[in-house]
Amino acid sequence: MFEGLSGKLTGILGRLTGRGALSEADVSAAMREVRVALLEADVALPVVKDFTERVKEAAIGQDVLRSVTPGQQVIKIVHDHLVELLGKEAEALNLNVVPPAVILMLGLQGSGKTTTTAKLAMFLRDRENKKVLMASLDTQRPAAQEQLAVLGGQTGIATLPIVAGETPLVIARRALDTARREVFDVVILDTAGRLTLDEALMQEAAAVRDIAQPHESLLVVDAMTGQDAVNTARHFNEKIGLTGIILTRIDGDARGGAALSMRAVTGKPIKFLGTGEKTDALEIYHPDRLAGRILGMGDVVSLVEKAAASINMDEAEAITEKFMAGGAFDFNDLAKQLQQLRRMGGFGGLMAFLPGMGKLKEEMKEANLDNNVLKKQEAIIGSMTPAERRNVDLLQASRKRRIAEGAGVDVADVNRLIKQLLDMQRMMKQVQKLGKSGFMRAMMPKLGGRG
Repeated sequence: MFEGLSGKLTGILGRLTGRGALSEADVSAAMREVRVALLEADVALPVVKDFTERVKEAAIGQDVLRSVTPGQQVIKIVHDHLVELLGKEAEALNLNVVPPAVILMLGLQGSGKTTTTAKLAMFLRDRENKKVLMASLDTQRPAAQEQLAVLGGQTGIATLPIVAGETPLVIARRALDTARREVFDVVILDTAGRLTLDEALMQEAAAVRDIAQPHESLLVVDAMTGQDAVNTARHFNEKIGLTGIILTRIDGDARGGAALSMRAVTGKPIKFLGTGEKTDALEIYHPDRLAGRILGMGDVVSLVEKAAASINMDEAEAITEKFMAGGAFDFNDLAKQLQQLRRMGGFGGLMAFLPGMGKLKEEMKEANLDNNVLKKQEAIIGSMTPAERRNVDLLQASRKRRIAEGAGVDVADVNRLIKQLLDMQRMMKQVQKLGKSGFMRAMMPKLGGRG
């Protein structure tokens, strides 16, 4: 979402670091460019003015301009103020209450509220070890209650049984009673939305709030709607009262202004980011990490967390034990590694977290390299027989042609994947004497191949 803004800011600040000394005029000129970049990213004007004025005031101090590395000092000032603008630090959900903790989900239709309800429930179960009940109070949108029930079945999260004809208030009471009786830790109430803000929506949400007495009232807003998302948050906060915000679809092409304006305009923290359509695509909102991404500094901490959540440690351990026992790394093992890489978002997904990768990531996106490489490689392996996956020596010319035809690729693509496997096998023989830790260190850099 922040690729356009990130590219502009890193370019502006990069020019400052390229100079040996800075004058007040240099800083002022850079802040004018930063102001334009933020406005083009759809950040609210009052927020932009306050941000650039505060950065400029701090950056033109004598300690900065006379320092050995004034450009780096200015970047640090921009980073620190950006973190402050984004909310200073992550704010956790208030779950330290007598169970069940009640979470009220609010938002307009189309914001992704129901799918976010399932994502949040899955997050609380998997990361917080909570027993969660989901209940749909949306009697307005056709099949809304059925949608939540389907998501509950897919994720293994309990949902309140649907009773035809019940009103949202009756459903809310039944959900609370069920949660208490069946000893759930958390109950999430998915309220109805509307296409636009109206009085009926607010009255219904307020009535549910009064009955449920929620410990968390979370507004789900779509980052793609820009400043409309900020206005929606302001309105809900005034009428209902919010404890936090979940910003969805940040993986889209939005300009990022909603995230940068939200805290300053509403005073309410963003608590989670929706990063995709899958039910595990929900991240805790860390202002300092997001600031690092925007300024091209990367976010290695989040990358490590993402890897820990995505990598199947049992499979990794099994491959390691197989190798240490003298077994050969084959296409079955490679397929598992490719699947884990894809679960982490592919090459592009990894680059989003690494410093200085913005330009390369954009080039890969334009060439559609990320999707093409992984899909081709998995299709090639899928077209092999079990024996061929186990023994690369079987892959002579006729077999390669058959595999290429089955995968819809060229024979050259098959040859490249074979070479990648052979390279990995040779590398693993070299590191085998290093033991298990040496093997694990050597494996990861080789997974992507050269594509």
